Amino acid sequence: MSLPTFKRGIHPKENKSLTSESAIEDFKPSGEFVYPMSQHIGAPCSPVVKKGDRVLVGQKIGDTEAFVSAPILSSVSGTVKDITTRMTISGGIEQCVIVESDGEFENGTTLVPRGDFKSLPPADCVKIVREAGIVGAGGATFPTHVKLSPPPDKKIRWIIVNGVECEPFLNCDNRLMREEPEPIIGGLEICMHVFPEAEGVIAVEDNKPEAIARIGREVSERGCKARVMPHRVKYPQGAEKMLIYTVTKQEIPPGALPAEVGCLVMNVRTLYHIWHAVTDGIPVTERIVSVTGDVIANPKNIRAPLGTSVRAMIDAAGGFTGDPVKILAGGPMMGISMRSIDVPIVKGTSGILALSANAARSFTETNCIRCGRCVSSCPMGLQPSLLDRVVRLREYAEFEAAGGMNCIECGCCSYICPARRYITQSCRDGKAGVMAARKKSA
Repeated sequence: MSLPTFKRGIHPKENKSLTSESAIEDFKPSGEFVYPMSQHIGAPCSPVVKKGDRVLVGQKIGDTEAFVSAPILSSVSGTVKDITTRMTISGGIEQCVIVESDGEFENGTTLVPRGDFKSLPPADCVKIVREAGIVGAGGATFPTHVKLSPPPDKKIRWIIVNGVECEPFLNCDNRLMREEPEPIIGGLEICMHVFPEAEGVIAVEDNKPEAIARIGREVSERGCKARVMPHRVKYPQGAEKMLIYTVTKQEIPPGALPAEVGCLVMNVRTLYHIWHAVTDGIPVTERIVSVTGDVIANPKNIRAPLGTSVRAMIDAAGGFTGDPVKILAGGPMMGISMRSIDVPIVKGTSGILALSANAARSFTETNCIRCGRCVSSCPMGLQPSLLDRVVRLREYAEFEAAGGMNCIECGCCSYICPARRYITQSCRDGKAGVMAARKKSA
């Protein structure tokens, strides 16, 4: 019997062997920690501390009353050195709280350990998730308490656990499933407590047999009413819409959220945080990052406090063995090229990828030859060559009419294009152009 998969997609080289057998290492650097006030989709936070204040691990340093948002918590104890603008990992300039660590990591968490979650009303679980600052750890950083609060008329029938990690080079989710499956399944049980009629499905690509076996054993030992569903290896299998299709055979309408089709999709790391927040009173203050690439001396999976600089993470992995021509935040398909390594890791940082000139070869664009490869690979069923053309002509209305806003920016089209067209970047520009036009007209 063939494993489930989605329509179209590609098979890029995985390059996961660099860190697949590297156990997660804890890293607690000293010095300065930088906390951008926007580490999630939604309204940015405002600082709730001031220069000179002493802060503790888990103490709230940024928050907002907006529903679609999540608080920012200090990952170290120390003194607020400054509140100013700094460059972030995405290359933008944002307001940040800078804390000088005292090296003590003194705990100041205000969350109360609840132990047995089954005695808690579901609404209380959702409140704890919000106060813990939990967002989607797969990269989208959508506030998790919002996911757990669908409209009353939307019945959640499936809770889909995303353990796919289809992005090349990255192994932080893989290692977490292999090393700490208990809080992952525990987090799933909490979500199933919130939605008692939902079915739990754990999706993992079959290039992670150890993770599949470990997660499956934990499900069995706990008696969790969920099932592990191995998936065929194909990119971008881990995208939310692709997973929903492979598990339920439903397609999400354009512009709709998963709740519209009765689904809730949670990354394994997100569930890990939910378990620790609800049962142990531990908020989100750290992140597992795969520091990898062909010019990293000792590629590793590192667990570090949020706010740690990318430079410190690279040094913890032995530094560079040569001059990188490109350093990405994330993987090679959807990662963002960094302008500086003196920027902090944030809640959505899954990887730091440093590549040599040989691994990150750049090509000169040539004219589209209308071969159709981008069309046959696009998991969203779009016509990327058409979208590329209209964006370059700045015809944003035509871009929107052709479905360009449904692009998930997975990079399949650019990867497969024999003319080496920067199609994905064109689609990003097109979406930005449409949003700017909407804002102007409003």
